[in-house]
Amino acid sequence: MSLERSIMAFAGFMVLVSLVLTAFVHHNFMWLTAFVGANLFQSAFTGFCPAAMVLRKLGVRSEAEIAKQG
Repeated sequence: MSLERSIMAFAGFMVLVSLVLTAFVHHNFMWLTAFVGANLFQSAFTGFCPAAMVLRKLGVRSEAEIAKQG
């Protein structure tokens, strides 16, 4: 799986987890959903994504790197 798809999967997972936590644990977990959304929004404009940095260190390659390898 490429870095770009991994980030989308991770963001979707975090949104779903935060909604479950909001429904069953405490309503303030909605702030986690807001944080994930805000991070996605700012990364669309700046290109900076902390999750991408972590995934890169774990060895996940971008689509360009995968295509270059052949």
